[in-house]
Amino acid sequence: MANSLKKRGQKFVRKFSRASVKVSAEGKEHIKENLFQRVSHIQNVKLLILEWGLLVSALIMLAVTQAFWFSASYAEDTFVSGGTYTEATVGRVNSLNPLFATTSSEKTLSSLMFATLVAVDYSGHTGPGLAESVRASEDGKVWTIRLRDNLKWSDGEPITNEDVIFTTDLIRNPAVNTIYDANLEKVEIRENAGGEIIFRLPSSYADFQSALKFPLVPKHVLEDAPIKTLVEDEFSVKPVTSGAFMFNATQVTAISDETVYYLSANPYYYKGQPMVDSFAVHTYENKLGVVEAVNAGTVTATAELGVADAQKVTSGRYDTRETSVNSGAFMFLNMANGVLKNRALRLAIRQGLNMEEVRAAAPGAAALDYPLIGSQISLSEYPALQAYNFADATNTVAAARGDGQIGLNVVTVNLGYLPEVAAKVVEQLNTIGFTAELTTYEENQEFVASVVAKRNYDILIYEIELGADPDPLPYYHSSQAGTAGLNLSGYRNALVDDLLVGARETLDTTLRARKYETFLEYWVEDIPAIGLYQANLTYIYSKNTLTYGDSVRLVTALDRFTDVCNWGVVKGTKNLTP
Repeated sequence: MANSLKKRGQKFVRKFSRASVKVSAEGKEHIKENLFQRVSHIQNVKLLILEWGLLVSALIMLAVTQAFWFSASYAEDTFVSGGTYTEATVGRVNSLNPLFATTSSEKTLSSLMFATLVAVDYSGHTGPGLAESVRASEDGKVWTIRLRDNLKWSDGEPITNEDVIFTTDLIRNPAVNTIYDANLEKVEIRENAGGEIIFRLPSSYADFQSALKFPLVPKHVLEDAPIKTLVEDEFSVKPVTSGAFMFNATQVTAISDETVYYLSANPYYYKGQPMVDSFAVHTYENKLGVVEAVNAGTVTATAELGVADAQKVTSGRYDTRETSVNSGAFMFLNMANGVLKNRALRLAIRQGLNMEEVRAAAPGAAALDYPLIGSQISLSEYPALQAYNFADATNTVAAARGDGQIGLNVVTVNLGYLPEVAAKVVEQLNTIGFTAELTTYEENQEFVASVVAKRNYDILIYEIELGADPDPLPYYHSSQAGTAGLNLSGYRNALVDDLLVGARETLDTTLRARKYETFLEYWVEDIPAIGLYQANLTYIYSKNTLTYGDSVRLVTALDRFTDVCNWGVVKGTKNLTP
């Protein structure tokens, strides 16, 4: 049996070998006959071969083009995560504690590093921030807020109701001396059984929600810090934050007046981690340093240069955006002491200033005649202002001066158009018959403490925030005329006090408008201040960045950071969601 299988196998191998040899020979003959012997015929069909080659090439190119064409339908060039956004600011940074932010640099850093209970959105309305909800009682005396869930500080510790109460108590402490205390001074605050925070006001306040726009500071970091040395605490150098960014490092550069503050994206930010990895704030002593930084291309953007200063930017890599803000420049006439107690002299200033010429020093800025603006409230009518009358003005000043002089100490700060406008005002005051001298300061804590708080001026030409909703009480109520208040004119009128308090306590918008109309009549008659112009934010930014849009409405210049977590500096390709 085994021998039989062996013989069959050998027979099969011999057959397979003979067949393989035959197939090989036939294959060689076929290749020789159909390939090598036909090469000489290519000359006769070369045109056909060329046509087929071109057709195949065209098909390949069409396929590649189609692939690129369809890729554009499911992908786009857009800004992606990564990179560093840089801004140039003016002013020293004496403290990174947001409760002491006074200079533009300090306020910028505060807005980037610290979130607030409520925030202004890009429609110009005040809404929830760290607070998930804000509710008012029917009489406007009790306001209830609830914090969002899972809020955290940049060190990972939870943001709690205790932090809100702790911050509020700090703000109300006279020894802290912060700008946020005006509307919180007599407010009671507590936590209820439902985990909400209750603010109980001594009287109704229709716009108390705006008063909640203050930055929180961490109790677990600052509760043992002595109040008197709070500004010198380590927190003022290396703060724990709640905003879009957290502190990283400080660098003093080779440039004499430049200091850079490096911030990193805060992974615990309640709106989500910012798209840019980091934010750097380059601070300078004055606007000259900002202009040089922009022209050198070392910063992404700046909000420190007005239209006139923007003309000094020669680099073609930047765009400029003009956005109006709810801030106004005013001449505050010091009625508390000095020669401007005399209404006749205040009227002479009102009549003797050619406002068209004064406002020409602020090109592009809208005229502002009153301490209220149309976007805040709709009024049926505004009282007429005293008309320009140069002759009456000069006669009044001459009669009051006699054989002597009436000196006026005019003060302003190096911000926006203020220096140019103040110079024009002083020029006209001297023409009327006053002896006016101008002093321009850098806007910092020293200026606020030594000049503003002590009212060391006859005329202060200054820019103030008017807010999303009208509330001129801090600037014109007699209770705010002291050194800690914002009544920069020292204006005192009992009827005006009643109107301002009544308007603040009135939730009915129609009745509120009527009270403000009456207030404006007294304001025009008493002349505690003279309106100059509504401020604009001139934002110079790199063309290759994503920042706030053209259609946004800002209440303050710092509100540009409302959606800073969506800004970008790095472009890439992103697949679209099907």
